[in-house]
Amino acid sequence: MSRIRTKVSPGRVAAWTVLVIALVVTVFPFYWMVRTALTPAADLYTDSTGLVPDHPTMINFLRVLGLTSQEEAQAAGGSGAHVDFLRYLLNSVVYSGLIAALQTLFCAMAGYAFARLRFPGRDVVFGVLIAALMVPPIFTVLPNFVLVKDLGWLNTFTGMVAPSVLMTPFAVFFLRQFFLSIPRDVEEAAVLDGVGAWGIFWRVVMPMSRGPLITIGLTTTVWAWKDYLWPLLTGREEQTRVLTVALGIFQQQSPNTQPDWTGLMAGSALSVLPVLVLLIALGRRLVESLNFTGMK
Repeated sequence: MSRIRTKVSPGRVAAWTVLVIALVVTVFPFYWMVRTALTPAADLYTDSTGLVPDHPTMINFLRVLGLTSQEEAQAAGGSGAHVDFLRYLLNSVVYSGLIAALQTLFCAMAGYAFARLRFPGRDVVFGVLIAALMVPPIFTVLPNFVLVKDLGWLNTFTGMVAPSVLMTPFAVFFLRQFFLSIPRDVEEAAVLDGVGAWGIFWRVVMPMSRGPLITIGLTTTVWAWKDYLWPLLTGREEQTRVLTVALGIFQQQSPNTQPDWTGLMAGSALSVLPVLVLLIALGRRLVESLNFTGMK
């Protein structure tokens, strides 16, 4: 059998070089965060040039999780503060999970309505929705906060997720474009079998759209997981505090003149792990859904 030889061209070499550089630039901050978390607090400034710490230790992770005594934590260079990681992890899962599930569902409904249903003013409403992409999200923070406060939903998951559960313009547009690519013959066959519009959506369209739905759900989960300002305003109490807010409070608990950088990096590294696992598990689905040919 003759071996297929891949021609190495200058363009291919340049493309791979740019790709490797982009990968290193993207991954290096996360690597340095883990490297700082493994560095003893006493060596933070004296051992700051090497790619690997001279005296790696897990004490920073242990004291952030509260698995050490206050004396041990302070002896390791920490402030004695810790993060109730499991509790705040559960709060973050509930917060991001509710937003991702409900927003994906409602965006799918809206996208299918704009793609298939006929009603007066459909195109005008869709144009207004797309125009909302130009509105900076910060402009809606104050009105949403006043509304949640007036409803008595502060420090509740209801108030935290309410402004984000309905839909986002990009997700509606993205799913609408995919629904337009689904052959009408499939839906017409379902109509001949006596299936109504609601049944077609749930039993035909949704199963065929798992890739794009996973994409929207995954991107929404990542966005909600790293959100800080809105949970800080509406969920500061223990029962609703998420990891991002907890890490900010952990930073403020340091009695020193500077933050507890090694402990903060350990907590940040732990907070990234759940999303990293999710991306690894669903990354293939994400790539597959981005290759669909329904953009029109």
